[in-house]
Formats: sequence, structure tokens, C-alpha cells
Amino acid sequence: MHDRSPINDATDLGLAIRAARKRQRLTLALCAAANGVSVRFLSELERGKPGASVGTALRIARSVGLRLSVEVID
Repeated sequence: MHDRSPINDATDLGLAIRAARKRQRLTLALCAAANGVSVRFLSELERGKPGASVGTALRIARSVGLRLSVEVID
């Protein structure tokens, strides 16, 4: 499946991560443990709370099967 949804802010990224995690039937606890973060951190990331490390957010996104890319807009 190749769903291309724009990521315009932290909320969009969090929702995409949550949807991908749930498609893989991963609990918050399992996904958090696999990525070396707390359940609270992952929950806040999925709710779009700003302040998450970009590197950590990208690592989690990749771990649930998301590939993010940058597109130049005019």
C-alpha cells in the first residue's frame, strides 16, 4: 500500500505513526520498547505533542513501516 499523505505538522506525523503502528498490530508498549523510548514519549509523539527529537521520531516512523521524504513546493 502506498498512501501519500502530506505531513504538515507534528500532529500529522503522530497520526501517521499511530495508524502504521496499529496496522502492524503493535501495542504502544511493544513499539516503545523496540525503539528504546518510553510509552509516554510514544503516546505524546502520536498525539502530535511538539518537542520530540526529529531523529527519534524518524526512527520510530521507519520502525512501523513509514518512509518520509521531502518535496519542494513552490
